[in-house]
Amino acid sequence: MGLVLVSHSEKVARGTAEMVVQMAGEVEAIPVGGDPEGGLGTNPDRIREALESARSDELLVFMDVGSAVLAVESVVEGLAEELRSRVRLVDAPFVEGAFAAGVLASTGAGAGECVEAALEARTEPKLHGG
Repeated sequence: MGLVLVSHSEKVARGTAEMVVQMAGEVEAIPVGGDPEGGLGTNPDRIREALESARSDELLVFMDVGSAVLAVESVVEGLAEELRSRVRLVDAPFVEGAFAAGVLASTGAGAGECVEAALEARTEPKLHGG
């Protein structure tokens, strides 16, 4: 199981990938952040490169906001069927969802279970008893 983390910010993408790998261990986490000039934005070419370079048989793609979703959808639509069939876009909170999916993937769980864990991150309260 691999995670591709697409953010408008390179720092957010790298930081999230670092957190996932530190907590999950062997999970492949590929950060893709920022525009081609190093500013905030997305870069379809880098998204495509990340998907094409991933070693994992199944890839979960997490996106932060707005145009990151559009950029990923556009890139995935243009992929060869063999690669496109390995990719699942996950409609979950970026950091929390990637973290939950990555940790569960490290246990050997399948893509469906990891997506469910990521979706549950949306409703999991951060404050308990408050």
